[in-house]
Amino acid sequence: MARPLHDRTRTLREWVDRTARHYPARVAMTVFAAVVSIFTLLLLPPWATASGRPAPFVDALFTATSAVCVTGLVVEDTGTYWSEYGRVVILLGIKVGGLGVMTIASLVGLAVSRRIGLTQKLLTASETKSTGLGQVGDLIRLIVVVSLSIELAVAFILLPRFLALGESLGQSAWHALFYGVSAFNNAGFVPTAEGLVPYASDWFVVVPIALGVFIGSLGFPVMLNLLQARRAGKRWRRLITLHTKLTLTTSAGLFVAGGLVIGAMEWGNPATLGAQDLHTKVLSTIFASVMPRSGGFSTFDVGQMHGETWLVTDALMFVGGGSASTAGGIKVTTLAVMLLAILAEARGDRDIDVYGRRIPRDSLRLSIAVVFIGATMVLVSCVALVRMTEFSLAPILFEVISAFATVGLSTGITPDLPVGAKFWLCGLMFLGRIGTISVLGALALRDRRRVIRFPEERPIIG
Repeated sequence: MARPLHDRTRTLREWVDRTARHYPARVAMTVFAAVVSIFTLLLLPPWATASGRPAPFVDALFTATSAVCVTGLVVEDTGTYWSEYGRVVILLGIKVGGLGVMTIASLVGLAVSRRIGLTQKLLTASETKSTGLGQVGDLIRLIVVVSLSIELAVAFILLPRFLALGESLGQSAWHALFYGVSAFNNAGFVPTAEGLVPYASDWFVVVPIALGVFIGSLGFPVMLNLLQARRAGKRWRRLITLHTKLTLTTSAGLFVAGGLVIGAMEWGNPATLGAQDLHTKVLSTIFASVMPRSGGFSTFDVGQMHGETWLVTDALMFVGGGSASTAGGIKVTTLAVMLLAILAEARGDRDIDVYGRRIPRDSLRLSIAVVFIGATMVLVSCVALVRMTEFSLAPILFEVISAFATVGLSTGITPDLPVGAKFWLCGLMFLGRIGTISVLGALALRDRRRVIRFPEERPIIG
């Protein structure tokens, strides 16, 4: 005899709750994959393209994955290939991917029951890297309020500028909103074929977009901490966490170093900065140093940069932005911990100390795991794509790191990749958005808690 429907529903709910408690990353991956599938289906109808013909499945999947994973790599030009409906779907995909699927699930639960349950807190804490379940509610409200506020702020700044440049009110509003959402979510999608190249010298367009990208790349925990410190008045310094300090200082350092190196290498390149006047060169250099955080916008042809500039940009993209942000990469705090560990080893210090705090060894082990897994993903993907295509290693490496770090900068080879390579990059963008540690957590079969520990013996290193 079949069980009643309510019993089966309760059993399914209990199974979901149990899985979410023990394997939240696995549930997050499943839901994220479902969202990518939904947006792929939304881009398949003929009315999603400007030509009225259905998009090939691989192109719809690639675009949906790039949008939901806030990457920005495209196989077809967003402004000309997709219809207005298609571009709206892409914008919604960016917004959903930026907020995070688990955050959306928590908001739905809050709207229905006026509270956030333990399961939703666990899932959201897993995705947002919140330090405690008690902060999840504040973090969710912050995510929604801050994201909407900054997106609208960027849009309101851009709106009068687009109007002054001769666009109609409707077109200006659409372009301003699209750039606002795409910038804060570090998506890199542009609504026109020309992108930002015509605005390379326009400070009123380039600077708001760069600020939106930089703020979005800091991470929601940093924003929450800064808001908490701001409310504390004179005691604000004591409330700034180590994570916030490391994120801000490392991001600032990469911004300055990246700008100086990219500017020096491309200053005389006639295909990029060389043909621009002085103030446009400075603006383009500043913009180019922000975009590897995971922004993906560009005001000149990235494919025309020198090979050594590609390599520097590869390194900046691989690092990415802050933890629990709309940016990808191994994250700036991971790099900071690795550099501090090297400095401590060079000094002969037993502990990793910074800003009056000691970083635990667990954080160092986790950082090593993140870097190794990320580098392995990039290595395997490069080997695979070199064998699938006839392109050289340099542009392949650039494209692979851009996909893994969900950046969206491209040398221009993405539309010419074979179908198999496009599918491969889809998987890489997905894994890059979920995060290497979340992938490990999702694939782990069980937690190992060993009672017996073996005797210690030190191998020879180096």
